[in-house]
Amino acid sequence: MGPYAAAYERSLGDPARFWAEAARDIRWRTPPERVLDDGAAPFYRWFTGGELNTCENALDRHVEQGRGDQLALIYDSPVTGTQRGFTYRELRDETARFAGVLRGLGVERGDRVVLYLPMIPQAVVAMLACARIGAVHSVVFGGFAPRELAVRINDARPKVVVSASCGIEGSRVIEYKPLLDEALELATHKVGACVIAQRPEALATLVSGRDVDWDQAMAEARPADCVPVAATDPLYILYTSGTTGRPKGVVRDNGGHAVALRWSMPNVYGVSAGEVFWAASDVGWVVGHSYAVYAPLLAGCTTVLYEGKPVGTPDAGAFWRVAAEHRVNVMFTAPTAIRAVKKEDPDGLLIKSHDLSALRTLFLAGERLDPGTYDWAANVLDRPVIDHWWQTETGWPIAANLRGLEPMAVKAGSPSVAVPGYDVRVLLPDGSVAPPGAEGDIAIRLPLPPGTLLTLWNDDERYVESYLSRYPGHYLTGDGGSIDEDGYIWVMGRTDDVINVAGHRLSTGSMEEVLCAHPSVAEAAVVGVRDELKGQVPRGFVVLKSGTDDVDEPRLRGELVRAVREQIGPVAAFKEVAVVPALPKTRSGKILRGTMRGIADGDDVAVPSTIEDATVLDRLRPILRRDLR
Repeated sequence: MGPYAAAYERSLGDPARFWAEAARDIRWRTPPERVLDDGAAPFYRWFTGGELNTCENALDRHVEQGRGDQLALIYDSPVTGTQRGFTYRELRDETARFAGVLRGLGVERGDRVVLYLPMIPQAVVAMLACARIGAVHSVVFGGFAPRELAVRINDARPKVVVSASCGIEGSRVIEYKPLLDEALELATHKVGACVIAQRPEALATLVSGRDVDWDQAMAEARPADCVPVAATDPLYILYTSGTTGRPKGVVRDNGGHAVALRWSMPNVYGVSAGEVFWAASDVGWVVGHSYAVYAPLLAGCTTVLYEGKPVGTPDAGAFWRVAAEHRVNVMFTAPTAIRAVKKEDPDGLLIKSHDLSALRTLFLAGERLDPGTYDWAANVLDRPVIDHWWQTETGWPIAANLRGLEPMAVKAGSPSVAVPGYDVRVLLPDGSVAPPGAEGDIAIRLPLPPGTLLTLWNDDERYVESYLSRYPGHYLTGDGGSIDEDGYIWVMGRTDDVINVAGHRLSTGSMEEVLCAHPSVAEAAVVGVRDELKGQVPRGFVVLKSGTDDVDEPRLRGELVRAVREQIGPVAAFKEVAVVPALPKTRSGKILRGTMRGIADGDDVAVPSTIEDATVLDRLRPILRRDLR
């Protein structure tokens, strides 16, 4: 039995013992009384009775153990032409001081803080500062529109919001402060204070009595010490799009999160303390949380924070320049980014001008890695390219080729095998386990391993309904696929109405709400269709209200596209909408989105037996098949 098989068997056969051993790599203020607590199943808890501080494990302990002068964080911003390094000691001191800022604004253990920041060092400092004093942070991606930000403010009910005067997207300066001000006006929950990091590219006007300047507050603050918290206390809330207008706030704990991420660095990614790890992801997404901030620091690595794009800042060699300059050992990005680079530099010529001798491995995740993109990346880089699969909810990989534990043969199109701790199964509609190669719903037998979601913020009932009710005793991933005879998992795509646009999970339901709000629209459907660059892009279809036959369709389509971009945000990449006479539905009135998506993707889709009127689908088929752009 090889190292992987032995570890996997132990993790499922005796999970308490397996994770107790992993927990030895974490500094505990109070050792856990119980490793796996199943007393309130299906709400499992890890390391109950234990106390720790995540920031202490990420920063202070490394300083105390002799890594104080090692680089902890490298900030690389081609959009501003600046770079800056922070040693572990410097990052600890900055974090302790900003923790003092938050405490001076009344933030205590258990309070929430919303972070609405670009990819600047203040984002990392603010996250760690919250962890330092036991506050719960909720990072909102800077590209989200005011309405979406307001929804998250209402749900998390933060005491403080931390933001910046602007973000920079390529050559565009995006002023954040007006967006934040509008969100605060829309929100019913009233925030006590806002801390604003002023950037020279666009200075913000501060609201007297509410807004605080970051630099001024830091100059006046007293550093704060680490506050021990329960292992089961929440570290952060990260919102992921749901199938209704209300987002789902995934809750991550402190103890299980620290143990799982620390374990994943050497075992999944093959990275050791002192090495350089770069996850090219915004901190607003789960990859940015787990592998741009917490996991590398928990493991004593150097992490890279990159404020730029894979192309255009300045060219398609940007990633290779960063990897070469900072001697990156392991890199992690999304297939979308590699497809963008491939499109601009199909022969990989820009790679040749950079010294990538330090780079061992490229990891890709966030959406399905198509074999063509895998083959291109593996060929031009001439080093292992590793697909792996996980979700916002799980917080770390479900399936991977575990480079540190036991490197495996690659099967292009598969993220390889289940990671220890995850009992992955493919279930048929009756709940039985599918035979090898047969497609079904991918589910994970409970309990989930440490580091995964505890529940949804203030909504245990929705947690059970969304993830645990379809197959009792299992977590439903929402993805369909199969497992072959070698145990390799094949993930084929989402089975609900959440689509994956360039690695960002977005609800088609929220887009449909925007479309239906137009006075001329009676009903709408949005489906995610395959896209060579982004993985999926949303395509809208609207049925007009009666009496609107004389509407100017080009003008209407423009209004609808603008409405979605304004209310959901440019990240939705919503550019296509068609006016149709009717939408195909089941007899019970459910729109056949999956069938529409299949036709739009060019698949050979059979007409469902549940369809109410097949002629509606026949009339829609040529519209679905053509490029609306």
